[in-house]
Amino acid sequence: MTSRAEQREQTRRTLVAAGRRLFATKGYGAVGLSEIVRAAEVTKGALYHHFDSKTDLFRAVLQEVQDEVGRKVAAAADAHDDPWTRFTAGCRCFLSASTHPDVQRIMLIDGPAVLGWNEWRAMDEAASARHLTEALTSLMDEGVIARRPVKPLTHLLSGAMNEAALFLAGSSDPQDLPDTMAALTQILESLRTT
Repeated sequence: MTSRAEQREQTRRTLVAAGRRLFATKGYGAVGLSEIVRAAEVTKGALYHHFDSKTDLFRAVLQEVQDEVGRKVAAAADAHDDPWTRFTAGCRCFLSASTHPDVQRIMLIDGPAVLGWNEWRAMDEAASARHLTEALTSLMDEGVIARRPVKPLTHLLSGAMNEAALFLAGSSDPQDLPDTMAALTQILESLRTT
């Protein structure tokens, strides 16, 4: 027998899943609340019980997408023992994960447009910049890269990778991904001291 709390959580998950499918395929602006509740097979009341608005639902969808990308990046990095390889594998995985159409539409295109740059950036920073900061700090502590202020370096690398991901989102040329990976590798290698 399912408890009320479990039912509420299941309804929330269903709404997020339906919202994600629709936002990914049609884009935020082309999706109405009626379509979301129809796809989730719930009432508008159920939607409003969990989310204040379509934007609030989108925020939950974006958080889910960012968390998934973060888990992929961490798994790719954690597959390696060498600190440098761990770092570069995570960076490359971020770019690869960002080429998935769902991620492109939700995280890179609609995210900043729907939530505004400041909120989107704060979510991005909470999701990925913290890990990037930790990785860079560790590399500095181990002498793999020169010691320098971590915060600006984190922002520069994060911005470069986000821009590269946005570039790839708008690209139809299959050669752009390997070319972008090569450029990223050159940028990262320029940091290395050993």
